Amino acid sequence: MKKILTFALCVAAAGSMSAQKQVVDQAQKLAGKNDKIAEARGLIQQAASNPETQNDARTYFVAGKIEYDAFDNSFKKQMINPNDPSVKPLEMGEQLINGYNNFIKALSLDSVPNAKGEIKPKFSKDIASRLSGHFNDYFNAGGSFYNEKKFYPEAYEAFMIYGQMPSKPYASKEVKATPDSVVNTAFFNAGISAYAGNNLEAGANAFKHARLNNSDNPQNYIYELACWQYLAGQDSTKVDRAKNEILEIAQAGHKKFGLSQPIFVNNLINSLVLDNKIDEALAEVNALVAANPENASLYGLRGYVNDRKGDDEASVEDYKKAASLPDVDFETLKNAAKKIFKVGTQKWNNIEGATPEQRNEIKTKYFQYAKDITDKAKTMNAEDSDLQYVIENIDYALETFFN
Repeated sequence: MKKILTFALCVAAAGSMSAQKQVVDQAQKLAGKNDKIAEARGLIQQAASNPETQNDARTYFVAGKIEYDAFDNSFKKQMINPNDPSVKPLEMGEQLINGYNNFIKALSLDSVPNAKGEIKPKFSKDIASRLSGHFNDYFNAGGSFYNEKKFYPEAYEAFMIYGQMPSKPYASKEVKATPDSVVNTAFFNAGISAYAGNNLEAGANAFKHARLNNSDNPQNYIYELACWQYLAGQDSTKVDRAKNEILEIAQAGHKKFGLSQPIFVNNLINSLVLDNKIDEALAEVNALVAANPENASLYGLRGYVNDRKGDDEASVEDYKKAASLPDVDFETLKNAAKKIFKVGTQKWNNIEGATPEQRNEIKTKYFQYAKDITDKAKTMNAEDSDLQYVIENIDYALETFFN
């Protein structure tokens, strides 16, 4: 009786496996029939949910083939008639992404050792050929998604697939030969897509891929910085990670672009200051000033570090030097005026019993000096509300304290 029961269970199990394989067979027969794609996907979903076939490489190979065949049919129609109403670019993009995800899963299952410990792939060569053959389609799909404001995840995923494919072992020689500049453009586009789609962490991830692939585009580094700066402000749990990422990006950007892109050295020094590494920050900026003695931004940066160190006299001297140089920028001038006016106010508040000469010295060295700097800044940006506020305070002090 036990033998009969065991045999019956075996027959039942074999029947179940056979039924599920038939579901995959039915789905495969629908591949290439675009009007039946919803039905084919339903059958694949059924097979992927069943323990008998959910870990079978063929299930996902067929799933990928269904998506790619639908794309290929629409692509052929598009080549014949770009305005064919039955061709929907967004659906084609979805088919590419679905196909990729299914093929990648099939690849991983196709390399699983059998009961004897042997790896005998059945579909990998075909999958590799199909993926490489559709390589450029992913870049185009990313553009289509972006133009239709399908920023995330659609455009992001399409551009990321394109960017990552040349480094994959299954990529063809032609795909692997894609220039880094083109790959990095795809990663940058993925980052911009995620940024526009309000997924800053995904955006940072894409920009980082380009940076680590030696991107020559400073905007790539700048956007990556911006992503982490926004994330730190939005989510307190990401502050520590953001600090580390910002420092890494700033170091890489400064090494890559030097002082041609001041944003990187500014973020590098600021990161050190925020981490209470004042002496390290000062040593770094001192070396830069020594190597670039006529760079106004560097004196302004050192003025900021000395301010945070609490060395007001050194900070004022740095800002005065910065303001005197021909290449000084608006923000440095504004910061210089603020610092010099602030120190002058502190000295004025402690001036009790001073002689007229001492009072006049404070007026000249601090208040009038700050006023002259704001006059210079006004020629660059007279409408800046922050500058206007500084000017109002300086004018009030000059009119009130010394009359």
